[in-house]
Amino acid sequence: MNRQMVLVGFLQAQNCTNLPSSWRHPDSRSDSMSADYYQEIARILESGKLHMAFFDDRLAMPDRYGNDHAHTVEYGIRCVKMDPLIVLTTMGLVTDKLGLGATCSTTYYEPFDVARRFATLDLMSGGRAGWNVVTSLNDGEALNMGRDSHPEHDSRYDKADEFMEVVLGHWDTWEDGALIMDKTSGRFADPSKVKRLDHKGPAYKSRGPFTVPRSDQGHPVIIQAGASGRGQRFAGRWGEVIFTAARNLAGAKEGYVAVRNEAAKAGRDPDQMRLCNLTTPVCAATKAEAEDKMALINKLPLEIDALSLLAEALNYDFASKDLDEPLTTDDLKSMQGILGIRDGVLKNSGKSNPSAHDFVTFSGRGQVHDAMVGGPREIADKLEEMFVERGCDGFVIAATYVPGSYADFVRHIVPELQRRGLFQKEYRGKTLRDNLGLKRPAAGAWKVQPRDAAE
Repeated sequence: MNRQMVLVGFLQAQNCTNLPSSWRHPDSRSDSMSADYYQEIARILESGKLHMAFFDDRLAMPDRYGNDHAHTVEYGIRCVKMDPLIVLTTMGLVTDKLGLGATCSTTYYEPFDVARRFATLDLMSGGRAGWNVVTSLNDGEALNMGRDSHPEHDSRYDKADEFMEVVLGHWDTWEDGALIMDKTSGRFADPSKVKRLDHKGPAYKSRGPFTVPRSDQGHPVIIQAGASGRGQRFAGRWGEVIFTAARNLAGAKEGYVAVRNEAAKAGRDPDQMRLCNLTTPVCAATKAEAEDKMALINKLPLEIDALSLLAEALNYDFASKDLDEPLTTDDLKSMQGILGIRDGVLKNSGKSNPSAHDFVTFSGRGQVHDAMVGGPREIADKLEEMFVERGCDGFVIAATYVPGSYADFVRHIVPELQRRGLFQKEYRGKTLRDNLGLKRPAAGAWKVQPRDAAE
């Protein structure tokens, strides 16, 4: 089979999409706190044969700007945040093949808890679950979860490596074929095929035995989105679906090679990874209609949207400086969270000490300046170029209004990609791994190198 794109729907269990102004769009549904809202999205994505619905998540509303949440609530800047796993479960009830991916933090949860939640979703959905591994972003999350401050960037990833060992270790403690379920003999399972983990490490202790058998796909797919150098090493070691956010082909190709090289260094097969670049398509039957849609969308964002989301993502209070005042080197060093945003602004602005206004301009945060606008041919051309030139293996489709953006993409762009032989017309199988073309992992397959050798 010719190489084909992976397509993922990018969602949030909140009052807006990743674009905070999306709730203001006249065509967006206003019932984002209902099951029917998400179930409609699920049906749309599955009708378009997309591989997965994926939920980003945070453990706090954005409140780093001015260290206050008032602006967040007043302007609806991602102020509602529900549990994505529960929302995904409602979506799984109305779909059969669509993958179900959600974010859960290694910094603020216990490995056994995360392992059990996602293994359960995997069984309940017939092998369609994916876990997006994050280390969280900022002090707001820390304060909600009983901590005084958020841990330092690289130390979070060091701890997350051990977290992964515990989760994957628990998922491997039930062997395939462990279940007997013989009513005549009274034997439910073979105890020789169910082990305790007995993990004792620098950060975690977890005994077991684990309480959820393996699913049809072995265990949930591991999703990751590390953008910094340390994040890319983590993604290369663990990630099976990698989310990237390159803004041009050159940057995409550079990142694609970097992450695959990290996977090879960790002893993994880079072809058992799918790198998907975030894109925001604004599409219609014709380019002119799409441009009209974009003109409306451009009227929706407010400057406070970008400032709030930048403060959240970098754990830095941009309200502490005037908008046009250059940030000091110490200011830049103090930033945490998604350091790829900071590094991208430094690179794209060409300034060693950019201002808050430069961060708004060059980060794209809270805005849609990098949207792909056009009819089927124009958008398919752009997606095809990045895919064929090995800038990515697929795309994460972000929405500017809901559910219309997803419906527009499925109606106008998916058929054109299918006509070109770039995207599947039917699902390959039943599980998420089947449909992604990833191998079902054997027990213990993740043990590629000792932790210190992979660093």
